[in-house]
Amino acid sequence: MRVIILEDNPILAEGLSLLLDNSGFQVAAITTDADHFAKAVAEHEIDIAIVDVRLPPTFTDEGLRAAIEARRTRPGLPVLVFSQYVEEVYAAELLAAGSEGVGYLLKDRVSRVDEFLEAVRRVAGGGTVLDSEVVSQLMVKRSSPLDRLTPREREVLALMAEGLGNTAIGEKLFISDGAVHKHVGNVFLKLDLPPTDSGHRRVLAVLAYLGL
Repeated sequence: MRVIILEDNPILAEGLSLLLDNSGFQVAAITTDADHFAKAVAEHEIDIAIVDVRLPPTFTDEGLRAAIEARRTRPGLPVLVFSQYVEEVYAAELLAAGSEGVGYLLKDRVSRVDEFLEAVRRVAGGGTVLDSEVVSQLMVKRSSPLDRLTPREREVLALMAEGLGNTAIGEKLFISDGAVHKHVGNVFLKLDLPPTDSGHRRVLAVLAYLGL
């Protein structure tokens, strides 16, 4: 599995590269700014990009804007944002463009190496991984169309937004797989989601939850 890293901190970049190399990944390029990242994406066939948010020259939102542009030029390119900050506007835009193969983790809240590596694999495989704090901040001051959901259904949907499958949701909430399946079905029904495959409906449900 080939990876491009966009990270301006050389120590963190090299640490990520070493971790990934030792875990069966192949780091195709380490880039430190949006321009070099764009060139690397064009030059390499990769399975996922891992990007920081705040990069030179302004240290505001260059990384997220670079990720959005990369997914525009290469639709479906899996991107895992790995940052200390939640940049709400561009994070919402990144997800609105299609939440399949997208992740957003906060550096200070990832406490285990295996948790990070699993997130990389999940996003590379087309899944979604969102830190619960990212979900919370994206929900701030957004009007919600989800008033028809029960509190339990909202809990299930919130965990779906974090990228959890039915089994993991059941373990989190201490309920059976059957109960999770029922709640997920109710979410789809109450959000008036079109009858299509369950994976696509989950994506639509998450976008509705985030108000996108």
